[in-house]
Amino acid sequence: MKITIIGTGYVGLVTGACLSEFGHEVTCMDKDQAKIDKLLNGSIPIYEPGLDVLVKKNASEQHLHFTTDLQNAVQQSTAVFLAVGTPSHRRGNGYADLTYVYEAARDLAPHLRNYTVVIDKSTVPVGTAQQVKRTIYTENPEADFDVVSNPEFLREGAALSDFMRPDRVVIGSESPRATAVLKEIYNPLYLRDTPFVITSPETAELIKYASNAFLATKISFINEMSTICDAVGADVAALSKAMGLDGRIGSKFLHPGPGYGGSCFPKDTLALLRIAQEHGAASRLVEATVEVNSAQKARMVKKIRDAIGGSEAGKTIGVLGLTFKPETDDLRDSPALSILPPLAEKGARIQAHDPAGMEEAKTIMPDIHYMESPYEACRDADAIVLLTEWNQYRALDLLKLKSMMKSPVFIDLRNVYDPDRMKELGFQYYSIGRPLRHS
Repeated sequence: MKITIIGTGYVGLVTGACLSEFGHEVTCMDKDQAKIDKLLNGSIPIYEPGLDVLVKKNASEQHLHFTTDLQNAVQQSTAVFLAVGTPSHRRGNGYADLTYVYEAARDLAPHLRNYTVVIDKSTVPVGTAQQVKRTIYTENPEADFDVVSNPEFLREGAALSDFMRPDRVVIGSESPRATAVLKEIYNPLYLRDTPFVITSPETAELIKYASNAFLATKISFINEMSTICDAVGADVAALSKAMGLDGRIGSKFLHPGPGYGGSCFPKDTLALLRIAQEHGAASRLVEATVEVNSAQKARMVKKIRDAIGGSEAGKTIGVLGLTFKPETDDLRDSPALSILPPLAEKGARIQAHDPAGMEEAKTIMPDIHYMESPYEACRDADAIVLLTEWNQYRALDLLKLKSMMKSPVFIDLRNVYDPDRMKELGFQYYSIGRPLRHS
């Protein structure tokens, strides 16, 4: 099948590459000529493990194409995916900015010739599919088309496996004809017995928000439990393990840390709150999830401050990790952006390292010093803060690291290291919700 993807950002490029791997002929379209030129030259604008190899393979086999020519791309396609950005609106309050979605709908409408399925792949509020449908019809009343909601469930750092081996495929459609097209697109997954959820566009749109809000709630819950563990001397690691062994609960997303971030959870929880408010429905659990997450980040600032003697003024703090999670260069709503600036503003010298996120971080936090290795980040440091659990931080030469520091204070906000082992090595070790087991 011939497919067009409008938007070559994270979702669009991953979707295009994976659908071309399924054997479809996919054209990724973007207005940004510079971005298309880079893709044509084999340069990938985002960091996602394995994506560069998949793009190069399918481009060389002529299954994957890149263009700025919307008219030609749309006219030759049976399905057009909208994979443009839906950031939080600049006016705040959780509104999703649908400017790019509606702009794409208006732009493609005049070029619809034969029957076409327009597919919302972007994360959008309930009712967007219907509005996209009205927008296209207004621009081209003669068009033969349907609009379908097909939300993505891609984890940054594991997007290819999530697309190729998903837990489910959600299709929000009012048209059996459109549903048949989506089933054909995802036929390789259907043959692998992947569950398909066929529902209304409105339900499909809400499924994405509800899923992300529930996962965010699990994170905020275990972070709140870690606070209680710190207060009573209990061990959150044992607590979360025991909870996760309950089949009704499960172990995923029960790992305490400095708070959730990224492109989805912060934006989608706020958007779900806005949807509920606009329709007069309460969403108190999601409200609490957002509040707990904000409080957790603030609590991490206090934890660092207390560990270095109550004041960061004149202190050097080595920071390991800046991105919101490993295996991505994404800093959107990363805990680092809430934790590090307050410390720097109060006089701390921040020396940071991250395997993938430093270039972006330099534009957001220019006053921080960026180092070429984790060890250089910790040179002459009064304390180390482990913020992101990259694999290369899991097996550091701790004695070497300690010898380079001014003071052996290690603040582990991801609970990577064993408290008793760190004490044996002579560190003043702080983690989240885990007491030292031996005096």
